[in-house]
Amino acid sequence: MILLNNVINTDRKIIECVPNFSEGQNTDIIDKIASSVQSTRNVKLLNVEPDRDYNRTVITFAGEPLHIKEAAFKAISTAAELIDMSQQKGEHPRIGATDVCPMIPVANVTKDECVKLSDELGKDVGEKLGIPVYLYEDTARSAERRNLENIRKGEYEGLEQKLKDWIPDYGPAEYNDKVRKSGATVIGSRFFLIAYNVNLNTRDVSIANEIAKKIRESGPMIADETGTKKRVPGLLKCVKAIGVELNEYNITQVSLNLTNYKETSMHEVFESIKAQAKAHGKEATGSEVIGLVPKEALIEAGAFYTGNSSGNNLIEEAVKHLGLSQLNTFNPEKKIIENLL
Repeated sequence: MILLNNVINTDRKIIECVPNFSEGQNTDIIDKIASSVQSTRNVKLLNVEPDRDYNRTVITFAGEPLHIKEAAFKAISTAAELIDMSQQKGEHPRIGATDVCPMIPVANVTKDECVKLSDELGKDVGEKLGIPVYLYEDTARSAERRNLENIRKGEYEGLEQKLKDWIPDYGPAEYNDKVRKSGATVIGSRFFLIAYNVNLNTRDVSIANEIAKKIRESGPMIADETGTKKRVPGLLKCVKAIGVELNEYNITQVSLNLTNYKETSMHEVFESIKAQAKAHGKEATGSEVIGLVPKEALIEAGAFYTGNSSGNNLIEEAVKHLGLSQLNTFNPEKKIIENLL
């Protein structure tokens, strides 16, 4: 994938947008979605990261607010035109061709500005494209819709019933032919999220799922002495996790979203999963970042593993100890967001 060569002036208002598309195998479709972003002026395409097993692509771009909204709308429109959700299958949970489209304030932009912009994008997508839109995170209009998992519950296959139970914030509430093809889209403003996967040396996805349930903030469901099920809080705050198979590499992963890396760091997550894997007689052999990562998150990990917060090679140490290059080479120049702006 080609990245833009122009550099954004960071004295301006800068928003990052990280839409996730339900296509990770057809390179022609992925390239057309990326091109729709790349053709938007004053927007820089930072990263395009497809995953064949997940059948999902994460595209990251940044720029000034109104241009970001334009690029996001074009990408969502292109995805709706080219992806048929009635035929789509993949390992990752999803509700539509553009599964989720978050906006993140990066420079000289307030959270409220991001909320307003994401709401405007949702309105345009719902009314102009005829796609049901649910607003989430900081843009959500009710507490139950803040969490992406709540909205996505039932996934695309349960969307017809979802539209009856949860009226979209924008767009149609009826399951018509167009919605059958496009699915729904979740849009909102949020803090910087790190999409982070930890590799396990087993093909038994039940182990990955058990570990995910144990560490994620929502925790597992257990039955008490009366047989009543209740949820027990997990080990790590601001962490969402599921277990998935990665057939390409004959392994499984604990697939994670770190919703606030300042609260729970990458190395805390990796070490926790390593300990849980050991309890199952397995190993956490490495990890990967999907999309981009803030430099601060890697520096903190490097400082943890070296015991020295002022070293010059902290990022290299983080990459080594977290095993970030196990599956694909981790290039800091292409994976750290500050290096791309």
